[in-house]
Amino acid sequence: MQLSDRIGRRMKLQDLHVLMTVVQAGSMRKAATVLNTSQPAISRSIAELENAIGVRLLDRDPKGVGPTAYGRALLDGGIAMFDELRQAVKNIEFLADPTAGEVRVGCPSPVAGGLLTAVIERLSGRYPRVRFHVVEGDVIALQREMHERNIDLAIGPVREPINDENLISEILFDDRLVVAAGAANKWLNHKRIKLSELLREPWIFPHAGTLASSSIAEAFLASGLVAPKATVSSNAARLTNNLLASGRFLSMFPESMIKFGPKHLPFKVLPVEMPKTPRPVVLFTLKNRTLSPAAQLFIGCVREIAKPLAKKK
Repeated sequence: MQLSDRIGRRMKLQDLHVLMTVVQAGSMRKAATVLNTSQPAISRSIAELENAIGVRLLDRDPKGVGPTAYGRALLDGGIAMFDELRQAVKNIEFLADPTAGEVRVGCPSPVAGGLLTAVIERLSGRYPRVRFHVVEGDVIALQREMHERNIDLAIGPVREPINDENLISEILFDDRLVVAAGAANKWLNHKRIKLSELLREPWIFPHAGTLASSSIAEAFLASGLVAPKATVSSNAARLTNNLLASGRFLSMFPESMIKFGPKHLPFKVLPVEMPKTPRPVVLFTLKNRTLSPAAQLFIGCVREIAKPLAKKK
């Protein structure tokens, strides 16, 4: 019997789902618990799948189970297949009700607080039944999420072009950093400020090792300065906002976060002479992946809202 015939007549989606669960769980016993079935039923599904394909799919040892090279190849195709099926169901839901759907998007926190906020506000006003699932993370982590089909698209700043032939990237606009302070901060009365004048002020910076912190360090370096030590080091947006509102602290944010964020932010942009160190903000999608109508609507809205900053490039 040809392999295609074996797949069509003997291979079951349920058995493939069981294989994926076993590999994720690391053992058949744990997979049985996840799937609310018995361990013999799990073993039977794996055996039927191996018989249908004609090769061993799992290696077993006292520590658990793991995929063979054949199993890994099948899993890679299975993840894509289940994702396409999920997208097909979403398309059917959308055809049945064009105002409904789900979008899964990943982005770093500054993008979530700026551009993404504006996109969701506008799109949810037009399509109130569309649901949004947001995953925060850096661009590297979000690439993994896309390859694993956990998100539909990602938006974020990049330091250099992404070298991944499986991704499609589109530059939305070039972002730049601005200095922000609370409404009661003494520097708000100045018309022009040099970055060097602010070195001794209490600063709130993101944790070291993040793209945001390296961008801030580069901004000071481009001005011939060494970035001061942070008085507060935190990635917590609410803490940063509350401290800025007190009037004592300064921080740096992407310009897009100020432009696209809520109108009543607890801080204002200071007229600081900043070096020209733009950082492209990029939209990423997975090549050869069918996006749901809701995700396509989302991308269209992203381009629409980003257009004013794109014109500055």
